[in-house]
Amino acid sequence: MITALINNKIVGGRIVKTGIAVLLTSVFCYLLEWPVMFAVITSIVTIEPTARDSIKKAFIRFPASAIGAAYAVLFTYLLGDQPYTYTIVALGTLFTCHKLRLHAGILVATLTGVAMISTVHDHYTLSFFVRLGTTGIGLIVSSLVNLLVIHPDYSKGIMDKIRFLSAEAGNFLQMRGKEIIAQQPLHKSTKNTFDVLRKNLDRIETLCSYQKMEWKLYHSSRESMKLFHYEYKKVAILRQLIYHLGLLSSSNFTKISLSDEKKEEMMNAIGHIQEIIEMDDVKELDSAISKTLLIQSCRLLPSELKEEINSDNNWKITYLFMELVCIGDLLKELKQIERIEERKKLSCYSSIQSL
Repeated sequence: MITALINNKIVGGRIVKTGIAVLLTSVFCYLLEWPVMFAVITSIVTIEPTARDSIKKAFIRFPASAIGAAYAVLFTYLLGDQPYTYTIVALGTLFTCHKLRLHAGILVATLTGVAMISTVHDHYTLSFFVRLGTTGIGLIVSSLVNLLVIHPDYSKGIMDKIRFLSAEAGNFLQMRGKEIIAQQPLHKSTKNTFDVLRKNLDRIETLCSYQKMEWKLYHSSRESMKLFHYEYKKVAILRQLIYHLGLLSSSNFTKISLSDEKKEEMMNAIGHIQEIIEMDDVKELDSAISKTLLIQSCRLLPSELKEEINSDNNWKITYLFMELVCIGDLLKELKQIERIEERKKLSCYSSIQSL
């Protein structure tokens, strides 16, 4: 049932793991007759995108929680349950954790400290160790759940986001090309499209780092690692692509003067780039590239540029067309990697079928 929910995207794997961790933590605390609240708070914040992060940060959150609990017991004993007690405990926990560089545990430590104040009435030493015990249960349970339940696989998410980013790159190029031809500045909608491109690239790189971390804990097949290697290559190309699109975004082309011939040539080049992006069947890449005039239209600069290459207008035209060359070459390389990847997948599938 849980797998069906995740596959149908009704809930995410992290939500399911958090629910399981909270349930198990609550059960253990009820069996030991310990307060549930502190353990549950810890188990919720300990679930991380990767099991490695959960285990690593658990060793930081435990001593941080001990600091918060110690401050709560000490100042409740000295000052009682007063408004300024909460302030002192919160600030003391934040300051100490910051100085000790326990940054990953600051949140749970502060929550533990301020939540304890209203529950500590006597038996201060016992309360302190009980809080450590509940925190330890929350950390251990959530770390084990993250490690053993629903191993995350970020490969599909990476592939989907790469396709989305490629499509959005084409949309941005179309929007920016029309602005340049009309001698208009960068519109807000165009800038927002480019910002989405950058954010998606950052997200893809984050997912790639998560996937590599998971491989340090779980065994993965050689075939899946090879396929992921192709995805990582595509990310490197997309990083260069975003760089060149950013140059088109930041450059001022409002004063550029394009002849009707050059305007048509430029829009044809952008159209061919869009054609490459939207190509579904990577097997047809070579034929599509051969009928494309992108390289010819961009590399064969007009004769007037050769005569007056130093003029500002002609220099900007040269710069514009060379950026289109770079973008076209990068997208061509991206599609070639996709073709190789597709062949590799078919080869892996055939090998499995023959077994």
